[in-house]
Amino acid sequence: MFEVINECRSCGSNNLELVLDLGMHPPSDALLREEHLKLEEPRYPLTVSFCSDCSLCQIRENVAEDELFCNDYPYYSSFIPSLLRHSKANVDELIEMRGLGPDSFVVELASNDGYLLQNYVERGIPVQGIDPADGPANAAIERGVPTLNTFFTTELARDLSSQGRKADVIHGNNVLAHVPDLNGFVEGISILLKDEGVAVIECPHVLELIKYCEFDTIYHEHLCYFSVTALRPLFERHGLKLNDVRSLTIHGGSLRLYVSREQHESQSVRDLVAKEAAANLDTPDGYREFGSRVETLRDDLLKLLK
Repeated sequence: MFEVINECRSCGSNNLELVLDLGMHPPSDALLREEHLKLEEPRYPLTVSFCSDCSLCQIRENVAEDELFCNDYPYYSSFIPSLLRHSKANVDELIEMRGLGPDSFVVELASNDGYLLQNYVERGIPVQGIDPADGPANAAIERGVPTLNTFFTTELARDLSSQGRKADVIHGNNVLAHVPDLNGFVEGISILLKDEGVAVIECPHVLELIKYCEFDTIYHEHLCYFSVTALRPLFERHGLKLNDVRSLTIHGGSLRLYVSREQHESQSVRDLVAKEAAANLDTPDGYREFGSRVETLRDDLLKLLK
């Protein structure tokens, strides 16, 4: 099952411009068993649009979340050594920088198999993982990482907050792009975060996607392709400020965002906004050019194969 949205996932505008049509695709992580090979595989449209009002690049199709994430979901973060090293370094730095200890509380949204939170557990810092995929969530629990096997929602955020379980740190790595209700998700972060807390969020950077023509990272699980230009108003809409950002090489080029209630924006945020503007990522032009490159690659490959 799927639906097509006609309003921007962030600002709600209907001023969306189609910049790339990738045709019909099956869910990317739907790995088939032998008994399924003779059955017709479900396929859904995959189109990319740009919002001229808030600059968010996004696909228009929502495939049912339980089809994408809950049925034999095959992605386990702990099988990637480079990601384990990356996550441990992030945790070690935050523990030192924020002075975290036994009286602190850390939450990870889309915590997978506990690959990141285990680093806090080993240091005696209380944590809570939240993940909807049964297999990874159960693997996390087995390794001693408390995990709620569910989607993160504003209702869950209010429930945890009412229990006095507000977070000093909220992690959200490679999850923001997967969320159909962006505003509800960010509102949940705002509800759950302590007044002096910080949300540390990682997501692929659309600047790198376009620069290196990484169209293979566009699929139904990835609903949005973020720029700093588009992220700032999304957070501000919910009383949060994007105060610092780092460029990372992981996942083909990513951003690490530091978000909190008080505004103390660093030069890094302003520099990346300027860099995105220079690449025309605040207008449809940069995305149209990207779409043309993808179509040329597709046509050239089909000619070669034929």
